Amino acid sequence: MKRREFVLAAAALAALPEARATDDALRAAIRAWAGRDPEAGALKIEIAELVENGNAVPVRIAASEPVSGLTLFTPLNPEPEVVHASFGAAIARPEFSTRMRLARSQRIVAVARAADGRCWQAGVDVIVTLAACVEP
Repeated sequence: MKRREFVLAAAALAALPEARATDDALRAAIRAWAGRDPEAGALKIEIAELVENGNAVPVRIAASEPVSGLTLFTPLNPEPEVVHASFGAAIARPEFSTRMRLARSQRIVAVARAADGRCWQAGVDVIVTLAACVEP
């Protein structure tokens, strides 16, 4: 690659828009999964509120009553939906753990959907000192 080609490619990359989901995109993703706007509810999100490195952030989501699904959303990552987990009716207290990448400090949102159609959500603010994904 010649120096001129490199400079042109770098300029084109710098001109790309920031990879970020908007608040409207987050609400639309939640509505698409839940079928409605969820209310505040009994979900527990276990995540460090201060994360040194956003490349692999452990998180645990737990519901206090049976649900058919749990989903985790991050509004400032390029894609707002992180993971969906489905549960059978025999699971009394559904929960799951995973690791995710965080582009930067943001509010993490978990949403639960019950078999009868009820939906609720909870959120927690997380500060990331070394971001993952794409930085502005």
